[in-house]
Amino acid sequence: MDRMSEISESRASLQETMTFLGAIASGLEEAIGESANSISYLAGKRLGTRLSKGIEKTDDVEQALCSVRKVLLDNGCLWHFEAFKTHDRPEMVMSADDGQDINLVFRDCMIRQTLFKFGHHQKGSLCNMMFGFFSGALQNVMGHDSTLEILHAGENACYKRLVIHSAAAREVL
Repeated sequence: MDRMSEISESRASLQETMTFLGAIASGLEEAIGESANSISYLAGKRLGTRLSKGIEKTDDVEQALCSVRKVLLDNGCLWHFEAFKTHDRPEMVMSADDGQDINLVFRDCMIRQTLFKFGHHQKGSLCNMMFGFFSGALQNVMGHDSTLEILHAGENACYKRLVIHSAAAREVL
């Protein structure tokens, strides 16, 4: 079997699994309501923490994102994202009151694809699982808490703001 067939078969298998996960998330949200978001976030955070154990530490946000991307790829996760600088931002990574922030675009997201295939809305518990994953992985890489906020959720891409909370900002919170 050639490499492209292998990748295609793996992706199809993953997509079937994600469709099942979409059904579970839908039932979970219906059964327990808003608590589903917290449960999914914590599950994602544990996964991000576990999969990024032993990863090289850095204080550089862009390097940390490269490390998170590597963790995702090494574990067969199809969450392709990239930093995005709008015309009105002087720098890719900006300092903010609550730490450092960077905008990200998620173009090929297995969660978004699952939600569309299942007919489920975006910004729910599966998206919160991804936020948790980033929080856990970045905690290992940078030693700081983080928040991933959806600025726009769309069919072809999602636009998000990642905030890496500084130690000083955590004391205020």
